Amino acid sequence: MHPVIEKVTRDVVKRSRESRAIYLARVDSAVEQGPRRLTLGCGNLAHGFAACSAAEKADLAGPQKADIAIISSYNDMLSAHEPYKDAPALIKEAIHEAGGVAQFAGGVPAMCDGITQGQAGMELSLFSRDVIAMATAVGLSHNMFDGALYLGVCDKIVPGLLIGALSFGHLPAVFVPAGPMTSGITNKEKSRARQKFAEGKITRQELLESESKSYHGPGTCTFYGTANSNQMMVEIMGLHLPGSSFVNPYTPLRDELTKAAARQVLKFTALGDDFRPIGHVINEKAILNAIIGLLATGGSTNHTMHLIAIARAAGIIINWDDFDALSRVVPLLTRIYPNGPADVNHFHAAGGMGVLIAELLANGLLHEDIPTVADGKGMKHYTQEPRLADGKLTWEPCPAASLDTEVLRSVADPFDASGGLHVMHGNLGRGVSKVSAVSKDHREVLAPAVVFDDQDDMMAAFKRGELDRDFIAVIRFQGPKSNGMPELHKLTPPLGLLQDKGYKVALITDGRMSGASGKVPSAIHMCPECADGGPLAKVRNGDMIHLNTETGEVNVLVDKDEFNARKPAVNSAKDHHHGMGRELFAGFRLNASSAETGATNVFVYD
Repeated sequence: MHPVIEKVTRDVVKRSRESRAIYLARVDSAVEQGPRRLTLGCGNLAHGFAACSAAEKADLAGPQKADIAIISSYNDMLSAHEPYKDAPALIKEAIHEAGGVAQFAGGVPAMCDGITQGQAGMELSLFSRDVIAMATAVGLSHNMFDGALYLGVCDKIVPGLLIGALSFGHLPAVFVPAGPMTSGITNKEKSRARQKFAEGKITRQELLESESKSYHGPGTCTFYGTANSNQMMVEIMGLHLPGSSFVNPYTPLRDELTKAAARQVLKFTALGDDFRPIGHVINEKAILNAIIGLLATGGSTNHTMHLIAIARAAGIIINWDDFDALSRVVPLLTRIYPNGPADVNHFHAAGGMGVLIAELLANGLLHEDIPTVADGKGMKHYTQEPRLADGKLTWEPCPAASLDTEVLRSVADPFDASGGLHVMHGNLGRGVSKVSAVSKDHREVLAPAVVFDDQDDMMAAFKRGELDRDFIAVIRFQGPKSNGMPELHKLTPPLGLLQDKGYKVALITDGRMSGASGKVPSAIHMCPECADGGPLAKVRNGDMIHLNTETGEVNVLVDKDEFNARKPAVNSAKDHHHGMGRELFAGFRLNASSAETGATNVFVYD
């Protein structure tokens, strides 16, 4: 192992020793209680299988056969989740044939940031993760189950499912992906149309036609945002079957992988001799593998919060310094939009997860010795890829090297020597920056601040032509306690356009950018947030700011005594607490933790 990865691992284990011991003790105590259904009274159990067939009732009346819960984020409005429509029937049939019973235990909400981007509904997005975690727990709370299958793909859904699954850490778990939609128009064409619309050069109808050629069918969006970062992350932690993350939906291989995942979870219940509860499968090394994968692929900044919340649900304490230390030694091995022109289908065709994992393992950059849901144990099994041979699912070795070095490269010849995320620090607080999509000549900006308390105010200033100059946009009061920390992705096209015109521009905010954050330098997730009196609330129009994403420095160049003497500004934005269901989330806003501790209401351990 690389010495820096060894050191970070030791630090995380030491930091987590007490909380991890508490968590595992709770998991092991639940395991000792034996099969779940034996704790139920006759009336409880009769309710639990009342809708089952006579054969299933006979199976569930005793402890000999496992009962597997299905928790799904299916809905038919969202392209990524629509392919789960047929999955419960496939799963039930596969588990029945393998000697078990499966019950659909519950659905969880799934919202799409692509639909709500720039809309009021986006202010529910981050907190929907915690709602999903709680909904997962509600589905499992009937205490009927010996294992669970989790069906989810997109931004908050997978982290929420995983947090919920870890609250039932005594149950084995397999996550079931749905796969990306087939490729539409190129990402370059899509980006060009968005910038033309921002300039007023094409109509809304022309923009809609372009977007519809990109987002055109069932499956995950094909760019490398949070949804596809989720799939990479879950596979590199060992919770997907090897090579299954990026197989397109509605294909014979996808259906066979879904059935194989169902059969696999049966092998790991306490009723067999290879018990693998998720609370033990997700350990410190698995969490660090997820960070390493994120860095090696230039993945979503949202996971600087989600992974922290996931880890804490398992009693593991990680922080942004761990991301930063690993980013200095983990090279960037992929170019997937917005970090390049290719999409995840191109990545998968180039060798995908198998080649990526093999390359990291061969160079001591990934923990091999973790439990997984593959046959056998260890990440070496994830250097294989699934194939159908005469209708039968098999796994074969992945290609020996990338089949397209414009998309996927080796450690010896990376796209960048360091990973895609840096921690930002200075007199404006702490935050993160995604640099993998930012060209070298744009990674440092010195410019005056232009301050806004609402992203719509910045859009209005852009349309009035007031931003045709060098500036750093400071978007305040966008943290979880202010308005639920919506993504500010709709600011990307105008900022990108201004950058293309030759202006030096950047963004600093206590809010989020999209998982598809692109070419404009930024410092996001700034802590403390403005609602907590963070220093960003003291910045004024015209203050010179120095942002250096290479060194991680973000400072306002104002005399220290003068800056400290300033009173934090009061949020001048319009009401963000009512309408579109936002009033229901007042408690979430009030009790949210900081971005660096996961921006969550539900983790157990401090």
